[in-house]
Amino acid sequence: MSDTKPPVIQRVSALDLVVEAWTWPFAEARRAEISAHFADKQREKPAMWNGRVLLGRNPVFSDGRLSASYFETDFASFLAWRDWGFPDPSVFNGFGMGALRCADGAFVLGEMGQHTSNAGRIYFPSGTPDLGDIRDGAVDISGSVVRELEEETGLAPGEYDSEPHWHCVYTGPALAMIRLLRVDIPGENLRERIERNLAAQDQPELTAIHLVRGTRDLTAAMPRFVTAFLEAQFAA
Repeated sequence: MSDTKPPVIQRVSALDLVVEAWTWPFAEARRAEISAHFADKQREKPAMWNGRVLLGRNPVFSDGRLSASYFETDFASFLAWRDWGFPDPSVFNGFGMGALRCADGAFVLGEMGQHTSNAGRIYFPSGTPDLGDIRDGAVDISGSVVRELEEETGLAPGEYDSEPHWHCVYTGPALAMIRLLRVDIPGENLRERIERNLAAQDQPELTAIHLVRGTRDLTAAMPRFVTAFLEAQFAA
C-alpha cells in the first residue's frame, strides 16, 4: 500500500463498488516479468502466496457516494504493479480500514510482520479486498473491515461502535475507505489485549501495536493516506 499524489479526503455515506468482468492489459502484457518478480519475492518470503484480489477503476465521488468498478486479478500482478511504481494509473488499490479510537482518544495501529508484503509499515487493520468480500455482485468493504479487524486484533462486532460514514483518502494508486470505530477501553489496555491475541497466533500479520495520541506520534512508516486521516482527525 503506497501513495504518490497529495491525498484528498472525501466523506461519504454510501459505497457502490460493483464487480465486473475485465481483463487487465498490464497483467496480460507483462505476465512473464510479473511471474519472475513474484518468484523472487516468494524466495524472500515463502509465506507469500498468489491468491486472487480485487482492484478498482473509475472512482467517482458524487452526492455523498463513492462509485467505482472492481475487477479480479492475481496477487502477483498487484504486487508487481505496486513495486514497479504503479505503471497503470487507471487502476487503484481500494480497501477498507477500521480506525480504532480508544476511550482516552488514542488511535490504535498495527505494524506489519516481516513475512508480509508490507513489512514494517504501520497502519489500521485492513486488507486488499478478495473474492470472499463479494456480496451480491459488489465489494462489501464494511464486511472486509469487520473481518480484518477480528483477524488482526481479536475485536468482534459489538465490542466497538462504528460511525456510519466513511473517510475516503484518495492518493491515486490507493483509495483508503476509513471508518472510525470507537472502543470504550483506554489505549494501553486495548494494546495489551491485542498483544495477547497476537501472541496466541501461529503467524500473526502484526508484529507490534502502536498508539497515536497526536501528530507527534506520526512516523515515516505510516502510509500517507493514514497520516492524512489522522492529521484531519486531530485538527478537528
